[in-house]
Amino acid sequence: MKTMMNNRMVKGIKGRKVLPFYLFTFLLLLTSCFGSKEASGSGGELTGSGGRAFAEPAPYGMVLIKRGHLKMGIDKQDSLWGKETPVRDISVDGFWMDDTEITNSEYRQFVNYVRDSILRERLADPNYGGDETYKIEEDKNGDPIKPHLNWKKKLPRKPNEDELRAIESLYVTNPATGERMLDASQMNYRYEVYDYTEAALRRNRLNPEERDLNTDNANKAKEPVWISKDTAYIDEEGHIVRQTIERELSSPWDFLNTYIINIYPDTTCWVNDFPNADNEVYMRNYFSNSAYNDYPVVGVSWEQANAFCAWRTDYLLKGLGPAARFVQRYRLPTEAEWEYAARGKDGAEFPWENEDVASGKGCFFANFKPDDGNYTKDGNLITSKVGIYASNTNGLYDMAGNVAEWTSTIYTEAGVDAMNDVNPQLKYNAAKEDPYRLKKKSVRGGSWKDPESYIRSAWRSSEYQNQPRSYIGFRCVRSLANTVSEKSKPVKSAKKK
Repeated sequence: MKTMMNNRMVKGIKGRKVLPFYLFTFLLLLTSCFGSKEASGSGGELTGSGGRAFAEPAPYGMVLIKRGHLKMGIDKQDSLWGKETPVRDISVDGFWMDDTEITNSEYRQFVNYVRDSILRERLADPNYGGDETYKIEEDKNGDPIKPHLNWKKKLPRKPNEDELRAIESLYVTNPATGERMLDASQMNYRYEVYDYTEAALRRNRLNPEERDLNTDNANKAKEPVWISKDTAYIDEEGHIVRQTIERELSSPWDFLNTYIINIYPDTTCWVNDFPNADNEVYMRNYFSNSAYNDYPVVGVSWEQANAFCAWRTDYLLKGLGPAARFVQRYRLPTEAEWEYAARGKDGAEFPWENEDVASGKGCFFANFKPDDGNYTKDGNLITSKVGIYASNTNGLYDMAGNVAEWTSTIYTEAGVDAMNDVNPQLKYNAAKEDPYRLKKKSVRGGSWKDPESYIRSAWRSSEYQNQPRSYIGFRCVRSLANTVSEKSKPVKSAKKK
């Protein structure tokens, strides 16, 4: 989530000298435009200030999950571990959710964007292409502005010698086959996230008098406030350096966090997750071969999934214009949101109507591990194309099996007991120096390699935030811009092709 900060430009009114009568008329019209109650004949009564309502468009490929309530957790004795798990009544607000898991094709769009942005930087760099038109550093009046890439300028189809050198710098030679391939180590994405929640906390106010409303603590409130923020940069050797720094609060910009993430999926997860197994074909083909376009992306860590959400937000906001200030950012779902959406409208244990995992005719309802080792009994060996099994009553596909999914919530043994009962979220941005155990995130839904008990909507598992797996993917959510969206007509999902 990168957050856009929008500034309004107020234009001055320039005009020639006018007669007093016309000036008086103009002032009357101006007062009317700004909604003066006296001028509108309201008689001084309180009528409220109106405005144009924002009608949020339905995001492509997402469905509306209306606000509601669920009993979160497993309300039966857990036969797998022989212990009871906590259950709690939870209420969540409405949100949009991807109807399928993010696919290889969709994530490849992200990789291609990063590749092309790096290429444009190098085409503008005097050490490579030296074409300044790939970067915009001045406005139309010639005044300097924050430099940004010129995406309107197309990449060269017939590159000259310098342009070819810039292009070739992004590729390496495969030592085994001799083919040219994209250098995954260069696919670094930089993004910024403004932490509005931390900035809004009373204890973090810049004015000491506003930090504590208890007037007895006036002197204590004047003590220095220390905050932590995430920063990142690339050193001279091209390595990403990530730091969490502690500093005394000095300005609103102290809540702006910077991240640089290598976003290329770890294709080696197929051989690292399964020792003594011949999965090299998946390592070489699963992400790059177009035959797997509509399969869920895997090998993506929690950190990479968050980077994708930030890019997707930025990509969206660029095309919305003034409406961008109302639209919420893409993000990973909270653990509560995920379970609420997976259970469907009836709060079922599985994302289908009954507790059986197959129909009477033996057709399975999800891609998982039916028996001890017969992965193919459900028709698949590893992952399957997204959306080939029926959706749940919310219109969501593969909320059980196929790939497990990252959530934004940290993993604790207490689970729901440690959560609020309204829009619950347990969040902790672990610093690089933190103990590894603090970097566990909640994973939901179970995967193609998991047995029946793991694909229940309430089942919780975990993984470390920097650990990619061949059985973990993700989908995005977006909070509603306003609750009016929930009163609109039912949204039909624009199914991904």
